Amino acid sequence: MEDPSIQDLVDEGTLDFTLGDNEGALKKLNRAVELEPQCFDAWLAMAEVYLSEKAIDEALESAEKAHALNSEELHINTTLSRIWVEKGDKEKAEHFAAQVRMINWKEELKEDPT
Repeated sequence: MEDPSIQDLVDEGTLDFTLGDNEGALKKLNRAVELEPQCFDAWLAMAEVYLSEKAIDEALESAEKAHALNSEELHINTTLSRIWVEKGDKEKAEHFAAQVRMINWKEELKEDPT
């Protein structure tokens, strides 16, 4: 039997998470980053799983790894803002919320102005 691809692991881990199987999700997502440490989608998904479990330090660690890979991605900045809210750091939460707004504005500026 062939090993699943990195994307399959991320997709299956995300499905597990949506079905409430956080343990299964984390197993698959951890396997994905073992095989490909630069897998942004796996780090982002892990951050969301950990955040849902209130494992805030683990969520932050995963989110920071994803952010290091793609700091201009909307969802990771939103996730980081939510994590910092949970940690009680209003200044950092607002920083990442502002990043989300700037990313949105950049996207709007790219669109047809008419």
